[in-house]
Amino acid sequence: MKKALLATAALIIAAPLAAEAHSDAPSLQDVASQALESDTYAWDFVEGVTTEVGPRQAGTEAEARGRKWAVEWLNAHGFANVADEPFEMETWIPGEIHRAEITSPFPQPLVIQPLGGSASTGPDGITAEVVMFESVAALQAAPEGSLTGKIAYISHSMTPTQDGSQYGFAGPARWVGAELAKQRGAIATVIKSVGTDYHRNPHTGGTTFRNADGSSDVGRPVPTPAGALSLPDAANLERMFERADGRPIMMKLTLTPENLGTTLSGNVVGEIVGRNPSLPPVLIACHLDSWWNAPGAFDDGAGCGIVAAAALNVQKTGQPLRTIRVLMAGAEEVGLFGSTAYSEAHIDEKIGVGLESDFGADRIWRFESNFRESNPALHTRIAGAVARFGVANSTNVANGGADLNIVRDQGGALIDLQQDGTRYFDLHHTPDDTLDKIDPVQLRQTVAVWTTVVGILANESTSIQTGGPIPSAPAIMDK
Repeated sequence: MKKALLATAALIIAAPLAAEAHSDAPSLQDVASQALESDTYAWDFVEGVTTEVGPRQAGTEAEARGRKWAVEWLNAHGFANVADEPFEMETWIPGEIHRAEITSPFPQPLVIQPLGGSASTGPDGITAEVVMFESVAALQAAPEGSLTGKIAYISHSMTPTQDGSQYGFAGPARWVGAELAKQRGAIATVIKSVGTDYHRNPHTGGTTFRNADGSSDVGRPVPTPAGALSLPDAANLERMFERADGRPIMMKLTLTPENLGTTLSGNVVGEIVGRNPSLPPVLIACHLDSWWNAPGAFDDGAGCGIVAAAALNVQKTGQPLRTIRVLMAGAEEVGLFGSTAYSEAHIDEKIGVGLESDFGADRIWRFESNFRESNPALHTRIAGAVARFGVANSTNVANGGADLNIVRDQGGALIDLQQDGTRYFDLHHTPDDTLDKIDPVQLRQTVAVWTTVVGILANESTSIQTGGPIPSAPAIMDK
């Protein structure tokens, strides 16, 4: 999952042209079929990074080890121009104590994790009355000062969906809930985890605090303590409100996150160099960081394995016309810092088309582009090529993923290869985001589809420009 501001601008994409013949190389169709039966690369990447590195919290030594590991993997598999492109960021870590307990009228512990950007309560914690809100809208309706000295609790009604659309519905509880509560005087905020599982695994993720002028520059806003309860614990808390008979629900909350100040993160890049370097490259992206509480197999180790596998599979058919550039972005989870840094550093390098893999490892079921109207022949050709894998065509306009800021900033071409998200938010940002959750059969289907699409795009030669708009969408912290 994880989330970017979208702009209206020109679209640039290559029109169809036959690739240079490679009589001794297998066809793209054959290579994709082989990927469907046997995955050489994607599993190797995600198994390796989760086993040898593990959790990769942005800006930390663990993330640095992840970048080093990815650089070595790309070099070992023959990518060219491999680099770790560093950037600075303000770094938050979760600390050691994450504890919530109801002290009255029904004393018991609850399972909680801090949200990214949360302030510390101090090791002694804080105790206050909890005020429940069934939704962000209910919290927005609360008057200023109504939560002074209290802890806000925010619920939602997220359900599993194939397209993951309920994340946009429930996500604001995490993205903006703590700031809204703070504006109304709350000393802390607790939310029902933004997820769909019923394990006692809280879903972490970033929350945003703003300055008085409405800006959210890192390091300037003053946060309050904020955490997410597991869904079973949130349900238990809500039952307490139902039977409290007017008695205040009192909670002791102890969260001890820390700000480390400015540290380094980075973007890892590598290329399959094309025959014609004057043509803008195909940019295929993922993010390498994860939250601290899991090795990030679904989010987004698998995505990095998928894009790397697609590039290597296309190379088996012969040197592509266009360069295929892999971007393994850093610091996505905590605010898209890697995507922003990459765009700032490379904005003058025109990208032909961008795709991102950041929605787990399950099968692709739908194909979308933002050039269906402006280049219907290419859109239709891609849709036809992936239909054999059970992928549907769509009239939806692609927005691109979080790590494709550079493509949106350039007003460029985007493709979304939508994966089945039915179980994604069972695992998202939880300790359950582990390698054993990946279904190798579904992973192979995803690699086969990616191989087909990237292979077609990497062998297009003629650019077509249109003034068609890229639709706007909410800016979100992550997927």
